[in-house]
Amino acid sequence: MNYSKKIVALYSVIALIVSSCNDTKKEGADDTKKETKQLVAKVIETPKRPNILLVLCDDLGYADVGFNGSKDIKTPALDALALTGTKLTSAYVPHPFCGPSRAGIMTGRYAHTIGAQFNLPPNSETISKGIDVGETFMSKVLQESGYSTGLVGKWHLGAVDKYHPNNRGFDDFYGFLGGGHNYHPADYKAKYAVAKAKGTKVIWDYLSPLEHNGKEVVDDNEYLTDVLSNQGVRFIQEYSKKDAPFFLFMSYNAPHTPLEAKKEDLEMFSNIEDKNRRTYAAMVHAVDRGVGKMVEALKTTGEYENTLIIFFSDNGGKLSKGANNFPLKEGKGSVYEGGFRIPMFFHWPGKVASGMIYNYPVSALDLYPTLTALANANSKIPADKVLTGKNIWDGFLMNKEVKQGDYIFTMRHRTGFSDVGVRSGKWKAVKANDQKWELFNIEEDIEESNDISANHPKILKKLILEAEAWSKTHIQPKWWHNKKTGEEWTKDKMPHFEKTFSID
Repeated sequence: MNYSKKIVALYSVIALIVSSCNDTKKEGADDTKKETKQLVAKVIETPKRPNILLVLCDDLGYADVGFNGSKDIKTPALDALALTGTKLTSAYVPHPFCGPSRAGIMTGRYAHTIGAQFNLPPNSETISKGIDVGETFMSKVLQESGYSTGLVGKWHLGAVDKYHPNNRGFDDFYGFLGGGHNYHPADYKAKYAVAKAKGTKVIWDYLSPLEHNGKEVVDDNEYLTDVLSNQGVRFIQEYSKKDAPFFLFMSYNAPHTPLEAKKEDLEMFSNIEDKNRRTYAAMVHAVDRGVGKMVEALKTTGEYENTLIIFFSDNGGKLSKGANNFPLKEGKGSVYEGGFRIPMFFHWPGKVASGMIYNYPVSALDLYPTLTALANANSKIPADKVLTGKNIWDGFLMNKEVKQGDYIFTMRHRTGFSDVGVRSGKWKAVKANDQKWELFNIEEDIEESNDISANHPKILKKLILEAEAWSKTHIQPKWWHNKKTGEEWTKDKMPHFEKTFSID
């Protein structure tokens, strides 16, 4: 919504009314003048609710954007926003895998506390599972507070009707319901047609047709990332005309596998010898190109100045598929920093400081309470709704630590044991690969290369006890990503946290 145009129009009407009153000097004119002055004051005092553009990449590495130090991947649009906004260097997502991380972002809760610890399996419509409808999504709160809401891209939170984005707070959904998708339409459409002709009952959802509000899309003839970006532009152009602010969740699939890029983008990175890295770089560049198009759309519609743009990734980059998480240890799926510490920036002209760096820890779980507060939508959050994060806005603007004394957790269940990471302030404890607990001063040792647990046993014990207390809020998974994992849990071979949180 273009507030400035609306206010100008309102002032014009008021001016006409006042002028009329002055000219006619009719009885009651003084009362009319008084009412118009009060209306002017109300207009001036009413704060603008921002548009919110939430841009989420899939499996993007910490060092795979220019603003975080990438030398080989070109991201000029993202870099421009980050440099004129505020970069958050210690931002975390709640899980090192896609589905549970996204569940946390939308619900404001750790996935483990709602039974969503695992990715939904491919073709999840066959198991009719998804995030419990009793969990009010951030999108629903914004929608009920008067926002126009849109989701473009990946969903991964339930494929049957009751879990569909249009039933979880999104007015406009364009994308796919599963956990990933192929990128070249000529390829995935042909494979889908062959499978359908053979009578395949369950066709891999990476090949499934895109949809728009429940209807199959037939004209998606471009590279997937470009299609999604164009739909983001379409949403901005369409909904900026409405008498309401908008919330757009741009949920990109890239650079998640399969590694597929446009020929012209690949040619830009011909200097990169490693094939995976070259393709990965081209995929990230395509996202950057799309963000640039959306920024231009915001400017041409007059919405740029009143739009908060947040950019981040759903987990760390996958090292075996071309990602770079330097200087962080390991990558996607890990409870070391490379698994769930992600690139992030906030951008909002005149509101968010330009060129500032925010080094204090924050969690993507903080987005729900922060954004709903900015949208003046807290009254629409159910009274019994549990939120794990906190509203970081005021402290963030002042570059002050807002989560002092708080704990940021992550946990990945493996075969027969669980990996755990917990950070509070400068301290981080890790239990990985069924080995002993480690302790790091993450401010001085971001690479997690120097285990100092022997020097600070009391600090380590405190962190372990906090993680153990957190684990007691978890519930049984409502699905598993494969049959073998499910058998472990149903036969009581998992989770056995008494072993996980043993210090010896």
